[in-house]
Amino acid sequence: MGWFSGSYQNYDFSMFSGSHFTVIAVVTTAFVGLYLFRQQLGSLIGRKTEIGTAFFLLVIEMLYHVWMVATNSWRISHAIPLELCSISLFLAVLLLLTHKKNIYDILLFTGLLGASQALLTPYLNFDFPHFRFFHFFTVHAFLMIVPLYFTWVKGYRPTLYSVGKTVLFLNILIPPVMLINIWTGGNYLYLSHKPSSASLLDLLGPYPWYILSLEALALVLSLFIWMLFREKPAGHQTEKLFRRKTAKRAESS
Repeated sequence: MGWFSGSYQNYDFSMFSGSHFTVIAVVTTAFVGLYLFRQQLGSLIGRKTEIGTAFFLLVIEMLYHVWMVATNSWRISHAIPLELCSISLFLAVLLLLTHKKNIYDILLFTGLLGASQALLTPYLNFDFPHFRFFHFFTVHAFLMIVPLYFTWVKGYRPTLYSVGKTVLFLNILIPPVMLINIWTGGNYLYLSHKPSSASLLDLLGPYPWYILSLEALALVLSLFIWMLFREKPAGHQTEKLFRRKTAKRAESS
């Protein structure tokens, strides 16, 4: 079962390789389809599908930890789910299960910002068809698909208050994660140093100043996401009607 082994000699991943571009194309196609068929999906996707997706995400994440244990690669310095995308994964599961707007307000920004950076510049050793390849790209794709589904299909919309909640949420996370990094020797949330592979952080200055630059960039990009997905005044009544219809379909399914 080489596809589930801990060796990547036969599965060495290269950024912007054919497999990487294929994943980007597939995920982009999924986004376009989600938007174009948003009204049809509102009647097709019910609670069973949402709950099933939530459990699928939990199972594939559990299998990832099983794989790390089986390959003797589970380490407290990197395996605790404290990375932004790991936290967003649990937010996505909670959103699918509860439909809480407060969770959406944070996931829209953490999911889109964190997962998009991971998809474009993946910190990954294993190429197709290794399990880790499928786990990495499946999870990060769903971290964007779930909030976009709630935006385009369910009719949720961010507000400026959503941006504030996200900034507050991230800043509450930073102090305890810094302490955990000191305790474990880890680099959760990249608060100890930059990743060894190429990433957006390379453009944001040296340690520790890139952390402040990253916060400022996160705020600017969050404001951009808010402007992109906020409720438009001209379509306010149409959007409200669409939300009511979608909610009725979800209740009846």
